[in-house]
Amino acid sequence: MPNKSLVTGLMSGSSLDGVDLVCCEIFPGNGTWNYSIVAAETPPYPEQLKTKLTEACHWTREKMQSLDLELGRHYANLLNDFHSRYKLKPELISSHGHTILHEPHLGITFQAGNGAVIARETGVTVVNDFRREDVAQGGQGAPMVPIGDRLLFGEYQGCLNLGGFANISYEDGQGLRRAYDIGPANMALNWIAGLEGHEYDNNGELARSGRILEDLLEKMNSLEYYGKPLPKSLGREWFLASFLPLLMQKKPASADLMATTAEHIAIQLARGINAAELKSVLVTGGGALNQNLLERLQPYTRAQIVVPELKVLHFKEALVFALLGLLRIRGEINCLASVTGGQKDLSVGYIHT
Repeated sequence: MPNKSLVTGLMSGSSLDGVDLVCCEIFPGNGTWNYSIVAAETPPYPEQLKTKLTEACHWTREKMQSLDLELGRHYANLLNDFHSRYKLKPELISSHGHTILHEPHLGITFQAGNGAVIARETGVTVVNDFRREDVAQGGQGAPMVPIGDRLLFGEYQGCLNLGGFANISYEDGQGLRRAYDIGPANMALNWIAGLEGHEYDNNGELARSGRILEDLLEKMNSLEYYGKPLPKSLGREWFLASFLPLLMQKKPASADLMATTAEHIAIQLARGINAAELKSVLVTGGGALNQNLLERLQPYTRAQIVVPELKVLHFKEALVFALLGLLRIRGEINCLASVTGGQKDLSVGYIHT
């Protein structure tokens, strides 16, 4: 394995805002890893495919498998176009795919986007399906990003990602990496924005115009998940079964619903940051662009909130998955039991050549 590797990472998050593609040079440092982003973009999903991904958790196994193949072909087409336009020849594609099912307590997790199809149609070695092996050993299979937080962004005490869900990663007092899903983020905010015909709440403007509904806020903060011990993780199933019914209980103004949900998210983010006693937190993901959300967070915590340059903000998770794939090819640990609750650290991901 050469000292410097050119790897493309692919990530599709639960907010379904598109497919994050990032091609980067990755090279080892002194006990850490360094990176340089060569090219990055987020092509949106075609509406028909986006609808399928939204509904797929209710489908039969056969229909999900068909979608897995379709998504693999779609990803391969995106990757071939991406590599061609930027004149890239990566040695590896590391694909998270898109999570259709994630119920680790039942031993179930499924990230669609067939790796064998991607490898065949791109001619590049592919690593994918990172979660299944850890779930098989009793782990949550999530979050996967924290080892990348340690190896690529170790100068920050903690890393907070605001995607469809909010998740946090940090080193505890014993030097072990800890991480978990805090609660909903963009998945909830975007659903409310959809009531007004928008994809998202630009800069939190809708939230700013609303008032906080204290009774609803109390119900949100009282959800059972928040009291559960680590390790724990969330999937779309939880949002549909536990959070969405709260949004639909009444018929308040969309602005009030947005203001209340944003306040709820800020409170839960602060609880996670403060419980870990963090002084500096790197915040990435699409939610980091929501100025209102960050403003609502700041009064609840003394931690320094650091928002990085846009490429890192948008593509950090795809970048980390590029590293996870490279670690898998090298046979090195890329899944931490201290994070997932699995029996032992693993080198996970299925390799397709």
